Amino acid sequence: MRTEVHRLFDPPGPRAIRRNRVITVAVAVALPALALLVISRFAAAGQLEPGKWSIFGQWPVVRYLLDGIGKTLLATAAATALTVPTGLLIALARLARNPITRLLAAAYVELFRAVPVLLLLFACMIVLPRFGMRMPIFWQLVVPITLSHVAVIAEIFRAGITALPRGQAEASYAIGMTYWQSMRLVLIPQAVRRLRPALVTQLVRLLKESTLGFVVSYMELLYAGKVLGEYTHALIQTYLVIAAIYIAINSLLSWLAGTLERRSV
Repeated sequence: MRTEVHRLFDPPGPRAIRRNRVITVAVAVALPALALLVISRFAAAGQLEPGKWSIFGQWPVVRYLLDGIGKTLLATAAATALTVPTGLLIALARLARNPITRLLAAAYVELFRAVPVLLLLFACMIVLPRFGMRMPIFWQLVVPITLSHVAVIAEIFRAGITALPRGQAEASYAIGMTYWQSMRLVLIPQAVRRLRPALVTQLVRLLKESTLGFVVSYMELLYAGKVLGEYTHALIQTYLVIAAIYIAINSLLSWLAGTLERRSV
């Protein structure tokens, strides 16, 4: 018996598949060529000499970068722990039967999707202290990121719940469940299982937003790299190492999202 699979988005058609293949081939050819050009320019400028890279084999430097990675992951984990449940609550508020609740939730989503995270950072760092509300540096970074991404997560949850077949809710009502019982026991568990890849992908954005820690002097990985590069006079090498670390972490998260997506189909 064939099992019907419900998707949030339609699969690409023949033209889109051909276009994606052409773009993939073009990028696969252009990226190595660009990489070879950059490496040759670096070599000509003497930036690939072993002496300029030897500092990254020293334990104090490695420990310093590991500390930056740890603080980056800590900020990302804290923002995720606050964002996901709050985003689910806002999504449920947008789907509530009370029009005032829906209006307030929609206003929150539209407002914080429009306001840049950097502006929220400045508000937490400059505006709130004038009203006697001072937060530690860690929360000056985490709270603005959370406020912004809650709106995005809420829309992801709302899309996932509304994409479920209407028969799921109707069947739960038929056996005597209330609206919120249906949401809690039937719809939300199914939506969460299907949205796991999108939620993991959102972690990549949260991780990249943590680079705004330099604004509040939070010693996350990028800011730690800036300090290290200025101290060792190896700014280019340090930023390349930092970029490689970010690529490795984001690639791991992307692989996890792809794995979850294959398992959810």
